[in-house]
Amino acid sequence: MSKSLTWRGIIALFAILAAVVYLVPSLIGGLPGWWSSLLPKDKIRLGLDLQGGMHLVLEVQASKAVENHLERVVEELKRDLRKDRVRYLQMKRDGLDGIEITLMRPEDKEVFLEMVAEGYPDFSVESMPDKEGNPVFQLVLDPKARIRILKMAVDQALETIRNRIDQFGVSEPEIRPQEDNRLLIQLPGIKDPKRAIALIGKTALLEFKLVDEEHSVEEALKGKIPPGTEILYQVSIDPKSGRQKKIPYLLKKRTALTGEYITDARVQIDSRYNEPYVSLSFDARGARLFEQITGQNIKKRLAIVLDNRVNSAPVIQDKISGGKAQITGRYAMDEARDLAIVLRAGALPAPVKIIEERTVGPSLGKDSIEKGFKSMLIGGAIVILFMIIYYGLSGVIADFALILNILFIMAGLAFFSATLTLPGIAGIILTIGMSVDANVLIFERIREELRLGKTPRASIDGGYSKALVTILDAQVTTLIAALVLFQFGTGPVRGFAVTLSIGILASLFTAIFVTRIIFDYMYVQRNMKRISI
Repeated sequence: MSKSLTWRGIIALFAILAAVVYLVPSLIGGLPGWWSSLLPKDKIRLGLDLQGGMHLVLEVQASKAVENHLERVVEELKRDLRKDRVRYLQMKRDGLDGIEITLMRPEDKEVFLEMVAEGYPDFSVESMPDKEGNPVFQLVLDPKARIRILKMAVDQALETIRNRIDQFGVSEPEIRPQEDNRLLIQLPGIKDPKRAIALIGKTALLEFKLVDEEHSVEEALKGKIPPGTEILYQVSIDPKSGRQKKIPYLLKKRTALTGEYITDARVQIDSRYNEPYVSLSFDARGARLFEQITGQNIKKRLAIVLDNRVNSAPVIQDKISGGKAQITGRYAMDEARDLAIVLRAGALPAPVKIIEERTVGPSLGKDSIEKGFKSMLIGGAIVILFMIIYYGLSGVIADFALILNILFIMAGLAFFSATLTLPGIAGIILTIGMSVDANVLIFERIREELRLGKTPRASIDGGYSKALVTILDAQVTTLIAALVLFQFGTGPVRGFAVTLSIGILASLFTAIFVTRIIFDYMYVQRNMKRISI
């Protein structure tokens, strides 16, 4: 056997062996431990349409992000005005357009305008009619800045939700932006849809606020709320009776610390009560702030507020250093884990609203798989019979290449951690036809060479060399189209493009390389005198 044929045979056998190795985890369950440590262990993942799961369309209420931005600017303005000793009567957010400020003294105009020009470039200042001799200004948010905030809110929401889902443990989720501030989320194989929705939609805004112990909560509940305070509730549920109890707290509006400084959040078990709680770790700046807050407010109560709901309000017994804190409550283990996930992933910049929710049951996925594979088997069987009847032994060789082609497609899906979808199965069926088409071109060229009276060896050489350009032209142009579909298409289209792209590369390898090895062995090495074609 020639060295060229030997090396080509080794390459082909190595490719087949590698494909089988990558497919073993998908075909056999309960692999031994040494396999996972040495060899590939990823299975072919099934898409939402095959294994069932959840389909969500969320709308990011990005206008809330603009409101939050303006509220933060109001607080920053208050600090800067106090620093520059500029007194004001009133300062409030004016919708989504800007901020309205009423100064106490006309002589503070120049200082105020200079401060805004230097420190707030996203705002332009417009003079309003004076109120009883007090100068009034409106800080108008620049339209470009508003668009930037809206886009940033959607991008940040996308990333935050992606982090939450990744930590939740869903394999191969599909999360992508759509028009009108919407996000498409597909979670294949999800077993607890309600828990997933709660995890995705939770704003998870964590705040630490001091309890106002100088004023009466009862008076505040009657409507006499002191300036700079608010009423928030702690909601607890009695595990025995299931009754919900709401405890009101009078809190200072000013947030002492937020969850933006959190670097880690983990579930721990309280050794005394054997209940889970969430342990928090702050970054360097957050640790300094927390130490400062606790040091200045010993024997006072610090409320831990999550999404405008008081979680707990412990008394600060001493200054807390080291950047550690904990959130306690009567949590179930899953609740504690989900809280830790959303705190690690970060708060959503704006609330999200579920526009569309659809759950695909596993029975539908099973039915899709059975019909898809049934159509693939029927189509493949018809092609295999046709090739044997029409081309004889050469048809058998083409059928062997076809089977290898399907093997390589499945192995390719496992290798690239791609997801098999129903359109992907359609791509495989199309590839079956394209793979046979390449062999048909080669066989017809070989027939032409034989009709010219050439020897089997010369006919094979001529058939492959003359058909090669046509095959490459057809397959490469189809591959380019598949890559374009993958780049710009949506989920189902991309699933089709993935299997089609892998199938084209596999068919080129099997139709041109593998079948040529078999023909060379039979008619060159073994010197068979007649080609069955």
